[in-house]
Amino acid sequence: MVVLAVHLYQLRLEVGADLGEDRAQSVNGVAVEHVATVFRHKDQMDVHLENAVPSMPNIVVIAHRPNYTARMRRLQAYQYELRPDGQQERQMRRFAGSCRVVFNEALNLQKRRYEQGEKKLGYAGLCKELTAWRNGTPLPSGRTAPWLADAPVHPLQQAFKDLERAYANFFAKRAAFPRFKKKGRSDSLRYPDPKQIKLDQGNSRIFLPKLGWLRYRNSRKALGTVKNVTVSAIGGKWFVSIQTEREVPEPVHPSTSIVGVDLGVANFAALSTGEIIAPVDAMKRHAQRLARYQRAMSRKQKFSKNWIKAKARIQKLHTRIGNIRRDHLHKLSTTISKNHAAVVIEDLQIRNMSRSASGTVEQPGKNTRAKAGLNRSILDQGWFEFRRQLEYKQAWRGGIVVAVDPRNTSLGCPVCGHVAKENRITQSRFECAHCGHTAHADVNAAVTILAAGHAVMACGGDVRPCLHLGAGRAAPAKQEPAEATHAAYAA
Repeated sequence: MVVLAVHLYQLRLEVGADLGEDRAQSVNGVAVEHVATVFRHKDQMDVHLENAVPSMPNIVVIAHRPNYTARMRRLQAYQYELRPDGQQERQMRRFAGSCRVVFNEALNLQKRRYEQGEKKLGYAGLCKELTAWRNGTPLPSGRTAPWLADAPVHPLQQAFKDLERAYANFFAKRAAFPRFKKKGRSDSLRYPDPKQIKLDQGNSRIFLPKLGWLRYRNSRKALGTVKNVTVSAIGGKWFVSIQTEREVPEPVHPSTSIVGVDLGVANFAALSTGEIIAPVDAMKRHAQRLARYQRAMSRKQKFSKNWIKAKARIQKLHTRIGNIRRDHLHKLSTTISKNHAAVVIEDLQIRNMSRSASGTVEQPGKNTRAKAGLNRSILDQGWFEFRRQLEYKQAWRGGIVVAVDPRNTSLGCPVCGHVAKENRITQSRFECAHCGHTAHADVNAAVTILAAGHAVMACGGDVRPCLHLGAGRAAPAKQEPAEATHAAYAA
């Protein structure tokens, strides 16, 4: 309820949003006069001096019943398996090959211009080159490709967008220099113009330029307005990814709990609540079968029909391994996101953790075989994908993900704050050498991560919990048990 005492001039508060059931009432028998309209937001008011009148000691009372219509824009992709006929499948393979050729020729052109000291062409310049190539002008490689005119022009132009993004990632040091694409690897084409796309969900079909109506397996309804469509070949099958845009209410997470998550190899994750999630180890479970398929492929003559069949069998197995891993990560991240408003995880540098230990000829590495096995296990878990899924699912539900410094999280005691290598007795057992506190090692690390997350959210920045902070940094003068810290934050 908002009470306004109006003096000197009668002000009018104008609001551009519909806040629902707002109405004026009386207070202690005082009648309400000059009723004002409702606020847009408690921190945002557009006040206009309108129809000034002599001063009148009027009291305006607004009983506000929040029914906010605040909306947020959500971009979401829906992937379906296509069911094309033989002609459509051949066309998709041709069009994807045309996009690959355009990408490779554009990369070849950019490299040649750099060697000659010329400026790199932008997207508009490459589109002009594409028009010439479609009209019969020789490609940078010297050959002609009049068949480019048979492919839809927009997916060919999107290949230039992909090349621009690859260059941007390279200059930002997020990826290596762009490489030429190979046939049969990540074949795809993207339709960016929604005006050329027709989606008929009732009949489970979609219309794409120069492909016609394509049937697909309608596993769920695509919500929102279609923005773009990507057609890709994965494991010998064709899939369509439909990106949509829609407005949804501002999310408010139903839960108020916070949980710490410790990721590992022996156990995929341990929660501060005491729950331990076993790893799925998709690659490890199929390693023997994959090795057998690869040995069989090595005995075939390269590019023969039997070699192509053996290669397709390996690709199908890799697809199955990836599907098993993603299914496990989606189920786990969805469960955690639904039950906890805030999730605290470690800010792991996976690229550094999985770096090879082979060393150089002058300085050869040590225990390279064991490190190679550890690297395979780390990459088999999918930690980065798990974090990516958690972040967008929490954003959709109104929650947050907090990443904390991983240093000493597995060695610190959450009770007394003592940090020592001797605290970790075995892989699964933690026993503090100072106070004698015992717990499961992974659960103990999750509790420590949770305490660090409380500190980050309370103080901001990279704040560590009450633990010894390592060499070169002084420990806190006074250390408190984790229970006291949690109680202080709750207060």
